[in-house]
Amino acid sequence: MTEPASNAASERSADVIVVGAGPAGSTTAYHLARAGLDVLLLEKTAFPREKVCGDGLTPRATKQLVAMGIDVSEEAGWLRNKGLRIIGGGVRLQLDWPELASYPDYGLVRKRDDFDEQLARQAEKAGARLYERCNVGAPITDESTGRITGVHAKLGEEKTPVTFHAPLVVAADGNSTRLSLAMGLHRREDRPMGVAVRTYFTSPRHDDDYLESWLELWDRREGQERLLPGYGWIFGMGDGTSNVGLGVLNTSEAFKELDWREVLKTWCASMPEDWGYTPENMTGPIRGAALPMAFNRQPHYTKGLLLVGDAGGLVNPFNGEGIAYAMESGQIVADVIVQAQARQTAEGRERVLHSYPKILKDTYGGYYTLGRAFVKMIGSPKVMKIATQRGLTHPTLMKFTLKMLANLTDPSGGDAMDRIINGLSKVAPKA
Repeated sequence: MTEPASNAASERSADVIVVGAGPAGSTTAYHLARAGLDVLLLEKTAFPREKVCGDGLTPRATKQLVAMGIDVSEEAGWLRNKGLRIIGGGVRLQLDWPELASYPDYGLVRKRDDFDEQLARQAEKAGARLYERCNVGAPITDESTGRITGVHAKLGEEKTPVTFHAPLVVAADGNSTRLSLAMGLHRREDRPMGVAVRTYFTSPRHDDDYLESWLELWDRREGQERLLPGYGWIFGMGDGTSNVGLGVLNTSEAFKELDWREVLKTWCASMPEDWGYTPENMTGPIRGAALPMAFNRQPHYTKGLLLVGDAGGLVNPFNGEGIAYAMESGQIVADVIVQAQARQTAEGRERVLHSYPKILKDTYGGYYTLGRAFVKMIGSPKVMKIATQRGLTHPTLMKFTLKMLANLTDPSGGDAMDRIINGLSKVAPKA
């Protein structure tokens, strides 16, 4: 039986369209639906689906999961971690996550294919209408104002052309964010960009309860000793495998010169053999992804379009963390939209929507400015080497550095370290 045209039209109209069901999109849709708004969540693939990620979640991301009502217990399949182990300069330093009122004192590990699906299903439970295999193309815009009023898409395996309509659209479609580009929002070249590559190995280190960060990557094959650019990570997955990867910043001179998959192989080859990070133990291919940092696409609101997560360049330049900021921006944008919807005039709604970029800058702007200075500094191998050799021998300094890099402080009160970090973030320009 053919569906009546009126029913099809109503099913493809909503208060808000969210494009992309990654952490940013699903969190946005969840909070909007919980507030009673009609939300369409459009995902181009079908769950479960793969995403390149370190899979390690800091307490910031953990807090967002708890706020969404996700069961983060070990019985539900989450592996908890106590903190960060830092290796570099001949030093091995283990730091617990700080005890704060604002964030839990543990992080989590979970594979992205399963992680993302859990968030999307939670958004569905809250009332969001999820369309999988919905490949969004061009925006629909008002000819007189240029304002976005919906999107064109191809639905299902048959790639049936459909249109979806809403007065507001949230771009949560990742670094490539075709929707933002189609609306004239291009990447800022003055902002840092990172690249991450990773793979999985069967390993006896799979149940490690610390995230491990290597600040120096050494190539020690064939009797040589060469420092490779970038930083590495090892995250035990708790399922018999380890996620092993590396990240590099475009502030490094070697950024465009090297094959990063080969760099990862070289680094893994230098590790102890009993860890199992060898080609025969690799359970999947080496995959890579871009890390858009420090507000590299702006403005975050224009003409009915709001940007969240990687689409808005919200990756933390200090540590390459993206999931926490994707989810936080989703919660922030949902609150802004809910408040805007309650205004009685178009002018009033626009006034609220235009506050979204300012809220983001007030929240992250100063901290990201400090991060941009940080990535320029560590782009030099000499600076990185000196920092690791001298800094890692001072545990108090490293505790401060952990709070700074992971952005884990209590905003009001806290200890002296919190006050210093919060003060620096407050006085730094919010660009």
